[in-house]
Amino acid sequence: MKNHALRPLFVVIGIIVLILLFRIVYVPKDFGIGERGYMYGWHRHSNEQDWKNFKVKYQGKEYCKDCHSDKYDSINKTPHKIIQCENCHGPAIDHPSDPPKLTIDRSRALCLRCHYPLPYPTSGRANIKSIDPDKHNPGMECVTCHNPHNPMEGLR
Repeated sequence: MKNHALRPLFVVIGIIVLILLFRIVYVPKDFGIGERGYMYGWHRHSNEQDWKNFKVKYQGKEYCKDCHSDKYDSINKTPHKIIQCENCHGPAIDHPSDPPKLTIDRSRALCLRCHYPLPYPTSGRANIKSIDPDKHNPGMECVTCHNPHNPMEGLR
């Protein structure tokens, strides 16, 4: 082979060798090792304790039910029943002790995450009632007129 064909070949082989050397140094030894040998995924046995110590931030809807049964029952009668409380109220990790009350995001942007018109006919998104934010009370918070726990009840 001529020199002009060998040089690119050596460059490619050199890059492959560098990648493999980098992988040996950078990737943990137990990465991808399972009971039955190599497995695809991000599991590492040496990392299990880190995940056991990880503090969960979201408690789920059932966590709120006992103390806020009126709101829980109210929202479960509406289309918003599929939404977790913490989507609007934030993580309940430190509730009720600190802070004594969760912060409520009353911004218009919060409601528009679901109610902005996105006509995707093959997804459930097309079934969600949408609004045109430029025409439907622009500049006002949605909660001025709508109770998020029962959005159609007696529009304010």
